[in-house]
Amino acid sequence: MTGPGPFELEAVVVGQPKRSRWRRYTGPALAVSTVEGTPLAQLTHTDDTYFLLTAMSGEFVVRIERSVTSQVGRVGFHFTDAADREVGTAGAHGIVKTRQLSLRTEQGRQLLLTRRSHISVEWVLTETDPERSPAPETLGRVTVSTVDAWLGLQRYVVETAPRLDASERRTVVLSVICLHLLRRPPGERTTPA
Repeated sequence: MTGPGPFELEAVVVGQPKRSRWRRYTGPALAVSTVEGTPLAQLTHTDDTYFLLTAMSGEFVVRIERSVTSQVGRVGFHFTDAADREVGTAGAHGIVKTRQLSLRTEQGRQLLLTRRSHISVEWVLTETDPERSPAPETLGRVTVSTVDAWLGLQRYVVETAPRLDASERRTVVLSVICLHLLRRPPGERTTPA
């Protein structure tokens, strides 16, 4: 990979690539790019369980595996690198109107990605639950927007604190991909949760 990778920058954009309204789209499900629009990586999937993030060169970056447990619809995601090592996880307590994702980095650091209400377009990254702590330290934020109202294409601007390292940023960026997969499952055309 030449230039910065998708986890080395403090701010990246995760979004659905633009597509024609009139033709069947067969490209990647999501793209990771710089804020300026330079492509860094793309996400493809073969089914609703496995997703592959590859660099623009085609080099494998990470695999995301989705699992659903029967207990109240808990959804979990496991991130695996090229050496088949788990490098992080993300989980949500429900697939409908999700307000919080629990993250675990490769080093075991627990983080939370939370939005204040179901209508909020901003998610906040913290170490403690904003609902239970009066003023948790913000380690980053994710702002969601719709870039094409006709097709409902989603865009997530991911901003992280300078003190997060690349492995922690990897968990955050991959969790944003999972957030999209929860809000917009592959093949589904409904409005986001």
